Amino acid sequence: MSQPAPSAETPIRVRQTGAVARVGFNQPQRYNPLSAEVIDALHRALDRIAEDDTIRVVILDAEGKGFCAGHDLREVRGIEARAAHQDLFDRCSAMMQRVVSLPQPVIAQVQGIATAAGCQLVATADLAVAGRSARFATSGINFGLFCSTPAVAVSRVVPRKKALEMLFTGNFVDAEEAARIGLVNSVVDDAALAETTTALAENLAAKPPEAIQAGKALFYRQSGADLKAAYDDASATMACNMDTDAAREGVDAFLQKRKPRW
Repeated sequence: MSQPAPSAETPIRVRQTGAVARVGFNQPQRYNPLSAEVIDALHRALDRIAEDDTIRVVILDAEGKGFCAGHDLREVRGIEARAAHQDLFDRCSAMMQRVVSLPQPVIAQVQGIATAAGCQLVATADLAVAGRSARFATSGINFGLFCSTPAVAVSRVVPRKKALEMLFTGNFVDAEEAARIGLVNSVVDDAALAETTTALAENLAAKPPEAIQAGKALFYRQSGADLKAAYDDASATMACNMDTDAAREGVDAFLQKRKPRW
């Protein structure tokens, strides 16, 4: 796939190494805001990746000292019509849902601030690794805006009272607290952030992609279903999974005490 070199004219840049694609924010001087241009560029990049069988894992990262500062408040304030605001937030919500519907696992690699819709993107990613410098906030309330769309993602990964505390106060949560409440999976020194995230991505990329893709889709489907519907869906998914060459090879390798040949 196309891999443009980072530049001031490229708000989103994509780089692929082996089976891992890094999709990154590239406006570090502004802490990588989610402008309409960036939202659309990120959505297009994810659409292309979804169709690329050579990519098995996606890392969301960012240039500069911060991951993502959320919506561009100058842009938002410059919009007068409610319909135009609705369109902007609808486009952002569609991009977030694209992260979830992407066949490949998505890992957020977070340094510095991840605020408002930036925090939402971390919560939306399947996995997240944070550097010790990382800080997270749903800070809209400090500007007269309740972070309604970030609340959708944050409330699905963070316990209710902690999520509401973040949403009501707009206060920052440091990396260690973010890991404790489930917003991120792990915290590492900033110097080791890229290496650690890459190692996790390569671990996932070594797994059979059919099983990863079916499992990711099932995970999100069943999480919103009642118990019986969830088990019915999981049983059917498991049966389909077992009827694949990857599963047969994996089980045979285990029984024969050898490494699987995917």
